Amino acid sequence: MNNNYNSSIKCTVDTCKHHCSTSNYCTLDCIAVGTHESNPSMDQCTDCLSFER
Repeated sequence: MNNNYNSSIKCTVDTCKHHCSTSNYCTLDCIAVGTHESNPSMDQCTDCLSFER
């Protein structure tokens, strides 16, 4: 984790390698968003594909 974050990408997943250690933001320049459903219909069906433990 580091402290330089992208103020355009909010994130509360503090177990991610890219989570800012001082704020609820991501430290990546951009992220990939995908789905694990064939026909997503709710926000719970989407995933941050840039997540790394």
